[in-house]
Amino acid sequence: MTIGRMENVEVFTAEGKGRGLKATKEFWAADVIFAERAYSAVVFDSLVNFVCHTCFKRQEKLHRCGQCKFAHYCDRTCQKDAWLNHKNECSAIKRYGKVPNENIRLAARIMWRVEREGTGLTEGCLVSVDDLQNHVEHFGEEEQKELRVDVDTFLQYWPPQSQQFSMQYISHIFGVINCNGFTLSDQRGLQAVGVGIFPNLGLVNHDCWPNCTVIFNNGKIELRALGKISEGEELTVSYIDFLNVSEERKRQLKKQYYFDCTCEHCQKKLKDDLFLGVKDNPKPSQEVVKEMIQFSKDTLEKIDKARSEGLYHEVVKLCRECLQKQEPVFADTNIYMLRILSIVSEVLSYLQAFEEASDYARRMVDGELYHQQCPLGMGVMRAGLTNWHAGNIEVGHGMILQKYIRDQHVLGACHHCLQYICVPQAMRVQTEMELRMFRQNEFMYYKMREAALNNQPMQVMAEPSNEPAPALFHKKQ
Repeated sequence: MTIGRMENVEVFTAEGKGRGLKATKEFWAADVIFAERAYSAVVFDSLVNFVCHTCFKRQEKLHRCGQCKFAHYCDRTCQKDAWLNHKNECSAIKRYGKVPNENIRLAARIMWRVEREGTGLTEGCLVSVDDLQNHVEHFGEEEQKELRVDVDTFLQYWPPQSQQFSMQYISHIFGVINCNGFTLSDQRGLQAVGVGIFPNLGLVNHDCWPNCTVIFNNGKIELRALGKISEGEELTVSYIDFLNVSEERKRQLKKQYYFDCTCEHCQKKLKDDLFLGVKDNPKPSQEVVKEMIQFSKDTLEKIDKARSEGLYHEVVKLCRECLQKQEPVFADTNIYMLRILSIVSEVLSYLQAFEEASDYARRMVDGELYHQQCPLGMGVMRAGLTNWHAGNIEVGHGMILQKYIRDQHVLGACHHCLQYICVPQAMRVQTEMELRMFRQNEFMYYKMREAALNNQPMQVMAEPSNEPAPALFHKKQ
């Protein structure tokens, strides 16, 4: 499950928070503090036929398990790697006669692993699944009802020959999934495709202005530093999107994670006025602003649904329509506009509509209010990459250079981590070289770029001249 570097952290009691993790050494931006594979993970119900159940990559063609006809894999290698976790699931599905939902499947996979390995700590693990928070005692009436349904369904699905667990333990596992489940993304990072339990990650506490971020990379999560972290400093991540007003963040955290956020940003409501900024001239009425916020929320829900189904052209359509309505009302710093700009630039880049994506990316950077050590810098970097891919080499290089200079200012020009932060130095050198080529011979630059994009050898045609154009049809001699 764990793939090393747990010596970099230790468990401690954080004041007012319970357990937490703190650094045992100094870290710098982009350093991997630890990496961890899932204790157990499953693909979302809606994507079981489109995503590999082992590596969570979305593929056009997948191999299906010949026995249960449910699990799908990239190839024989992924299928072989999955057998330890799928073996019990395979026979249970055949016996049950249907496939239960993702919550039931994940709970079952967790308990099959507990059955195999016991409830104690596994190698490299700082906490057992038994000791993770479940917050079942904080469940409301509706959540308790859903829990009872899940437990009943689980008992029907769970094979009688497997180890039998108490109702209290089964409820604990469902509680752990509810408040410790981590969303897994596909290889593009565009789509949420599954959910998994990572016990060590579950020990990292929340902060709206965190010093770490989590990346899902090739089947494992990586906890990376966002800036300098001193030895003994608590490690924190943001459980939710920081791009929200303080009251909404606090509401989400209370509902999903059952605690009241007391961070400085929530207590002082920092940046709330900018997050909800509106146009000054003419200034819209409060009623118009209220209606536009609701429209934006409704559109974001539609976008999430379209993304989950892989309907990326529909996502772009929804974003364009939303931006058109937002522009006369919202200021450039408004969180609802920034969210739409971020999504549309990301999806258009994936669709290789780089020119349009670069326009949206520039607007996003102009209005961004992200975390000073990561999202803002990453937004500038992403906009630079988008413009570079679009062929706007001068703009792209300028933004990448801006990110590089900014990192030097924050981290120190000679520090080793400059080579790791999205590889800015390598990108700066590459774009600088391309920019020189562009200025020396624009025509040659675009021919080389076209060949590289098409993964083909460059075929240089003659540059346009003042000679008459050749005839369209070949004449017989």
